[in-house]
Amino acid sequence: MTPIARGLLYACACALLSACAVGPNYHRPRITPAAGFKELGDWKPSEPADALTRGPWWEIFHDDVLNQLEAQVEVSNENVKAAAAAYEQGLALLSQARAGYWPTVSASASRLRTVTGSSSGGAGPVGGASSFGTVFGRPQTTNSVGIRGDWTIDVWGEIRRNVESSRASSQASQAALASAKLSEQAALATAYFELRTQDQLNIILNDIVAAQEASLKITENRYKVGVAARADVVTAQTQLLTSQSEQINAQIPRATLEHAIAVLIGKEPAAFSAAPAPIRSDVPTVPPGVPSELLERRPDVAEAERKVAAANAQIGVAETAFFPTLTLTGSDDYTGNTLSRLIRASNRVWSIGPELAATIFDGGLRHAQVRQAKAAYQESVDTYRQTVLTGFQNVEDELVTLRVLEKQSSVENDAVKAAREAETLTLNQYKAGTVPYSSVISAQTARLNAEQTALNVLSNRLTASVALIQDLGGGWDASELTNKKKK
Repeated sequence: MTPIARGLLYACACALLSACAVGPNYHRPRITPAAGFKELGDWKPSEPADALTRGPWWEIFHDDVLNQLEAQVEVSNENVKAAAAAYEQGLALLSQARAGYWPTVSASASRLRTVTGSSSGGAGPVGGASSFGTVFGRPQTTNSVGIRGDWTIDVWGEIRRNVESSRASSQASQAALASAKLSEQAALATAYFELRTQDQLNIILNDIVAAQEASLKITENRYKVGVAARADVVTAQTQLLTSQSEQINAQIPRATLEHAIAVLIGKEPAAFSAAPAPIRSDVPTVPPGVPSELLERRPDVAEAERKVAAANAQIGVAETAFFPTLTLTGSDDYTGNTLSRLIRASNRVWSIGPELAATIFDGGLRHAQVRQAKAAYQESVDTYRQTVLTGFQNVEDELVTLRVLEKQSSVENDAVKAAREAETLTLNQYKAGTVPYSSVISAQTARLNAEQTALNVLSNRLTASVALIQDLGGGWDASELTNKKKK
């Protein structure tokens, strides 16, 4: 390499190392969260503070069937696989952006057959002349091989800002993948507990139908001996048929929930079924910590924040358009007529040198692009802050839901005990002939309503517990993002 070429390379390297990237450096938008959650009050969650960092969050429910189903979400759920593919695209785009740091080298080879001609001035074919008066010379073959390199020197930081933007975008995709997993896992847990709610409802309906069948027999026996009216028998039959109808109808929501679970684990509904099982009676919950921790624990917040960083870098990319681009170009070619003697000094032509290019007039295009980049950045900031506010709202909503439902559950359980006792006493009084059969109907209806209400409260507590875990990020942390740079 000639001294001039070495000097150019050295100068370009120094310019690259000493250059500063134009555009604003990134700083996370400022958020000042409250010191604590308003709706937590003096309510004490049941699980220790590290419950979400010891393994998959759903394991705090201690349900083997749920554990097996959740394990299938990450590998089989189609939405999760789509989010994983989007993340792979983000990584590929990052690699494309990083490729801009390096020169582009290309090779070429050609073989051309050339025939030249000239006017002969004659009227007819003589020697090599055509009937049109053109004389063609002997064909010549030109062989050529060469190599060329182009290296855009990142003096103003356009490539670095592009890499910064692509890195942040890939991290946003990674956070979106974590958010998709958490969303599908929470949807599965919710559907699973609703399925168990239907199983428990079926147990309640079976019990009430059995009680009403016994009441019908008692009424029929009393009617046979003349101590009960025919109307009591018909009323008992009507009550039993109504409960049996409700019992049959309960099969619909259970089947649809089973179908939903099948899709969540990536299976066709026909290929999945879940055996009935009673619902759990306890509701594990987790402490929410402090609001400031939510900024690092929710993947959707991390996704929005990384999009802010990507948009910020794009401002720098847009601003570099106001500066000239510096490209170092070099080529080395061999051209000759004989292929066997092509690579020789006499056939060689090489060149190397810098090229400086700048836009003089563009009708305001660059200014408009900078305005667009700044507006996109502001939009991403507003979206990030709204995401954070929504996250705080979600946690507050579930905290008040769990706290109030826990109190309501205690009252409803007492109501169930009282309703069962009232049913037993009323049925004994009817057997003794001291109350009409309408009292038995009222007592059994009150018991069924109390048990259904208590079951609904328990179901709501379980789904709220799942929702709170989801709102807290499910044990995820922003430190899991790859290539995360602290700002």
